[in-house]
Amino acid sequence: MRKERRSRRISRIGSYAISSSMSMRDHRQQPCITCTTFNILAPIYKRLNINNDQDQNSRESDYRAYWLVRNQRILVSLLRERSSIICLQEFWLGNEELVNMYEKRLGDAGYLNFKLARTNNRGDGLLIAVRKDYFRVINHRELLFNDCGDRVAQLLHVELAAPCSPCRNNDTRQEILIVNTHLLFPHDSSLSLVRLNQVYKILQYVESYQKENKLSLTPIMLCGDWNGSKRGHVYKFLRSQGFVSSYDTAHQYTDADAHKWVSHLNHRGNICGVDFIWLLNPNRYRKLLKTSWSEAVFGMFKYLLRRASLTEEDAFAFLKADSDSDCITYSGFCEALQQLNLTGHCYGLSNEETKDLWAQADIDGNGVLDYKEFQKRKQFDIC
Repeated sequence: MRKERRSRRISRIGSYAISSSMSMRDHRQQPCITCTTFNILAPIYKRLNINNDQDQNSRESDYRAYWLVRNQRILVSLLRERSSIICLQEFWLGNEELVNMYEKRLGDAGYLNFKLARTNNRGDGLLIAVRKDYFRVINHRELLFNDCGDRVAQLLHVELAAPCSPCRNNDTRQEILIVNTHLLFPHDSSLSLVRLNQVYKILQYVESYQKENKLSLTPIMLCGDWNGSKRGHVYKFLRSQGFVSSYDTAHQYTDADAHKWVSHLNHRGNICGVDFIWLLNPNRYRKLLKTSWSEAVFGMFKYLLRRASLTEEDAFAFLKADSDSDCITYSGFCEALQQLNLTGHCYGLSNEETKDLWAQADIDGNGVLDYKEFQKRKQFDIC
């Protein structure tokens, strides 16, 4: 899994979506496995400005000729690319004609298709298509987050089919876990925790599936529109779990090169790079998932403290809450989390998660943190 290339751009309301593609080649053979991830912008979300009409409620879904032509062009591009794996987001599952068009065109081209709608009848969803000549599908699982964004994820368990499989021993199978998702858009900073939790749920599910099926040495591929850049908490969380961005690998980019690539302009007109193909080498060292999760939440916690321009002393005073106390207590910690909007609402940290965080800060378990302990805890290092 080491090479990535970009497909042609397909216009969407004056902005562009670029499908990120990667390839996986074994050194012992020639066949190449490619993957394309692409947010194709559901017509129910695409705003139109027809005849200078200023009504922002006009949507492409109301004009069959518009959405039909655009999606035909998308299909032409996808079929020209002929990737081994196609992962689509904002797939308009609420329109039978569009769904049938994709299934027929992709099916006729030799793909197996798997769809998943978002919860609460939001109208769009996900699609994974894999080439039958490259893969045998072992299992398809659906993950429903059931959160404020009605987001979902797909897990596809496949085996490389002969003659693509690099395994010389017929008793050994080369399997891959493919995940397709579309994370919540960060409309405000309070939703960052929701997005982080969505990724945590995906990784928990994948880990559980691996244990259930004894797949500890299986490569994992995470595809989709992550609605977050290389500077975000989700990116850092996935990196802490050993995942690498195929785009970064192909271009030899480091974390300092976050500005060097763009996947599209979002609905706010911002240039961003959010469409990722994440890869995990099964032999790569990984932290415990719960440890990475806690570190990611503490990272968000420290970011919010830094954004408030708090000094170390100010942060300590903020956390201890009670001005008469010289220590941080659990109740003060909880109050600080609530003031930072990390708890106290339906998508905030649970009581159990809050207790786990406190347990990592209060290492000696005496129920309090004095200033010297506070300075030593990396969880609170805001410098």
